[in-house]
Amino acid sequence: MSNASFWERIVLKTIIERCQAGEFTLIAEIGVNYYDIAKKLHISPMEAAKFMVLSARNAGVHAVKFQTYKAETLASRYSPSYWDTTEEPTSSQFELFKKFDSFGEPEYQELSRFCDQIGIEFCSTPFDFESADYLAPLMNVYKISSSDLTNLPFIAHMAKKEKPILLSTGASNLDEISAAVSCIRKYNNEELILLHCVLEYPTPYEHANLDKIRALKKAFPEVTVGYSDHTKPDASYDVIKTAYLLGATVVEKHFTVDKTLQGNDHYHAMDPYDAEKILAAIYHIDEIKGKDKLCALESEQAARENARRSIVAAVDIPAGTMILEEMLTFKRPGHGISPKDLTNILGKRAKEDIEMDAVLEYKMLE
Repeated sequence: MSNASFWERIVLKTIIERCQAGEFTLIAEIGVNYYDIAKKLHISPMEAAKFMVLSARNAGVHAVKFQTYKAETLASRYSPSYWDTTEEPTSSQFELFKKFDSFGEPEYQELSRFCDQIGIEFCSTPFDFESADYLAPLMNVYKISSSDLTNLPFIAHMAKKEKPILLSTGASNLDEISAAVSCIRKYNNEELILLHCVLEYPTPYEHANLDKIRALKKAFPEVTVGYSDHTKPDASYDVIKTAYLLGATVVEKHFTVDKTLQGNDHYHAMDPYDAEKILAAIYHIDEIKGKDKLCALESEQAARENARRSIVAAVDIPAGTMILEEMLTFKRPGHGISPKDLTNILGKRAKEDIEMDAVLEYKMLE
């Protein structure tokens, strides 16, 4: 694939356009990881955010996603942690979110413009009504967090904006997912993408529960199903490859440029190298999957003609002799009369002398 055609497939289609075309979509969940990158590189959070966006774009990622919130509207001061505190030692949700909530509408406007300029789709998950409103003109699609799956008033507020929606379904049951989908469909008939997700940071491989992708497809056949991944990247990217083969055409995964950093979403994130390898693996799967048609490939034509069998003379057959089954055998190549047509030639007479081992053709028979 040429560089030009590669970038063309990355840049020119939105998440929804790719979904409608049945093409795999990889979303880099930058979230708030840029704060830690800024601190490490001694640059501003905005510079770090743009650096991460550019890194994702250069790796071939199709879209980037941030998280937009204010700690005061998201969590009580007494909300406990639910993540691996050996990786992220902050013990309170409020304290964690407070460290990463300095961006507001002007900053996300700037990030959206930057994404447009370099050719990657911008998205950010709103966690309150105010951010849902000011993000609306900046994005093609809303992303709703698993944590808000039962927050039906908030879901309804976004659904009324009549944008496509990605809805994560972590830590949820069928009745809760159904209620959220019904709420969305009451106001919104745009594309809906349900993302299987496990709210466990990181998610052990044995808890990935990827068959839930098939369950979602069965329960909601009218929507697109994807996967929001919280496992640590495995060496062969088997988790994401399996998710794709089970039907997840959209994959969202946390993104960093340094997996060694301590922090809430670095240790289970993909980096640019991982993103490139994931995309290469998916494109390879697409190549080897082929088409779901029960027909021979054009590339198999030579095998059809040479590896299949024809009706062959087992003995010398003089001209005028009636063709009997005991005079015949079946050998390669396959460009003569097929064995499946044996009954069509029995009882016919040889128009000419037919030598033993000759491949029979209809022109030899009367």
